[in-house]
Order: sequence, then structure tokens, then C-alpha cells
Amino acid sequence: MSTIYNFSAGPAVLPKSVLEQARDEMVDWHGTGMSIMEMSHRGKDFTAIAHQAEADLRELLAIPENYKVLFLQGGATAQFAMVPMNLLRGKAGADYIDTGIWSDKAIKEARRYAQVNVAASSADHAYTYAPGQTAWQLDSNAAYVHYTPNETIGGVEFHWTPEVGNVPLVADMSSNVLSKPIDVSRFGVIYAGAQKNIGPAGLTIAIVREDLMGEAMPRTPTLYDYKVQADNGSMYNTPPTYAIYIAGLVFQLLKREGGLAAMEQRNIAKAKLLYDYLDASDFYHNPVAPENRSRMNVPFTLSNPALDAAFLQGAQQQGLLQLKGHALVGGMRASIYNAMPLEGVQALVNYMQDFVKKQG
Repeated sequence: MSTIYNFSAGPAVLPKSVLEQARDEMVDWHGTGMSIMEMSHRGKDFTAIAHQAEADLRELLAIPENYKVLFLQGGATAQFAMVPMNLLRGKAGADYIDTGIWSDKAIKEARRYAQVNVAASSADHAYTYAPGQTAWQLDSNAAYVHYTPNETIGGVEFHWTPEVGNVPLVADMSSNVLSKPIDVSRFGVIYAGAQKNIGPAGLTIAIVREDLMGEAMPRTPTLYDYKVQADNGSMYNTPPTYAIYIAGLVFQLLKREGGLAAMEQRNIAKAKLLYDYLDASDFYHNPVAPENRSRMNVPFTLSNPALDAAFLQGAQQQGLLQLKGHALVGGMRASIYNAMPLEGVQALVNYMQDFVKKQG
């Protein structure tokens, strides 16, 4: 079989070595005679796996001791509700930064529980940039400030961390977590769906500062209470065991490959290769402001949209899969997460060049 490169936005490509190890351990994990999927989540074998995964994640992100790491379910979408339920803590409202479809979804969900102040928005230019902080209209009495550091659909990324004073900063890092080092201590809550840079769909990771727990809204479902989850080691109910196991393998691989500083340099190189070609072409166009371009999700359009179908068909024949843009924005999108090798991006650029020669 020729090499396949999967540019899906999520569920996304996983490291081949991780998939091969999972394959080898599928039926009998370390001589136990059981698959991970068959183990009790409270047994010593799986609890050891979960504890190691947490320890490795803490090391990768340098997570301070006063933060809890939670292995949850429900995706980032569940966090859209869990954040206000847990963080309002008697206050009426919260600040949200609106930079794309996912932050808009978070805003709509938060309005079920809080008075939402949209402190800044890039909707005026079709979500093609991230508003600079000087334009933000923050409420000093807000319970928290929420933003989406990387918009998966629009390809807009913050390459800086907002300054919000003593107000807790909340970040939906679903599509750029583990792509670069971050200072966790500047955040109150970080959450991320796993299916882009961490592992399979079904797992959501939340990193929550301890002092923000314990004052959930009275009618908060038990499973949505951060403190309940923390007090029970993320095992109040059965967690997504196999997804946690795969995530743990990914964490170990990232450590072996130099950690997040090394990963950031690889991601910069991949993104530069693709953006440099897009900028040099009159046939392709990326709509995002250069200073806000995502290293993870690169949307682009063809000068003649009538050629979109031919582009996608030809790409698939070359083993370049899942390049169709989101239905809400159209065009193309190449998601080049951690597990996408530089060779995959080069193969895409080569194909784009050939397509221009044939169709341009």
C-alpha cells in the first residue's frame, strides 16, 4: 500500500508507533491475559496505567501541584456547560472572546447559565483574525474569561496568552494542546477533547486549579462537578479506559521525542512549508491574518471553486485524505497535528503544485 496521509481535523491521525504498540497489546496486555478494554477501571493494572498517564502529562506540560488533572467524557462540548456550572461561584456573568464557530458554540451554551459578555469578536471579518487585547472590553467583575486558543474550523490561533489579572482564564485547547509549551499557571481551567493531538475520541482532559473547585451551581449534575471528579480520581463512573491508555502511549512518545519544545519546532516547520507555498501561489488562498494563522489547521480555497471536487478526488488518489473543508466554510482544510510528519505536508505541497500545472 502506498503511504497514506490523513489530514482529518478530528478524529485525527495518531502516531504509527502508538498504533502498532496498541495492536501488539490488544489481546493480552503485559501478560495479564486481558485487553485494556476488558479490565476493571478500579483494578491495579488499569489504575497504574491511568496514574502513569497523568504523571506523564504533568511532566510534559509542567503542571503545578495545585492543579487537578481530570480524565472526563462528553468532549469539549460538555465543558461548554461544565465551565459556567463550576466557575460562576455566585457571580452572574463571564467574559467570552468570540473568534470562530467553536467559541460561538461555547458562548451559546454558557448563556443557559450566565450573563455572557462578549468582550471581543472577530465575526466582523468572518472570523479570520484574533482580536488584539487592546480591543477587549473585559468586565472586572466577571467570574472568568473564556477563549479558544485555536479555532479548528477557521484556522485562527492565538500565539500569545491573554492577560486577565486575577480573573480565571479558561481555554478550550482541543486542537492545539501539546503542540507547544504553555505556562499552565496562567490559566484557571484548560480543557481539550482528545481526538486531535492526544488520542481517540471519547476522552476529554481538564486541568483545573484547585481553588476553583467546590462551588458548583446547586443543580449541577454530579458528573459535571469538577470537585466530585477530582475527589474520585476521575473514576466516579467508568472512565474511557482504552482512550486513556492510548493517550498514555502518546504522552510517552512525546517525552521520548524531546517534549513539547521539540514538538513546537516541528509544527512551526510544517506550517511554514504549507503557508509559504500558499503565499507564493495565485491559485490557492488562505484567508487568515498572517499573525493569527494556525499551526494545526490550515484552511485554503482554490481560485476556481468549480475545481474543488477534482482537487479532492486527485488528492485521494495520491493518498492525501480528509482535505475537504468544514461544511460551514467550504474550501479545503489541512489539519497538520503533532502526528502528521513533515513528509506528509511536503506530499501535499507537491500535489498542489502538480494540480496547478494540470488545471491552472
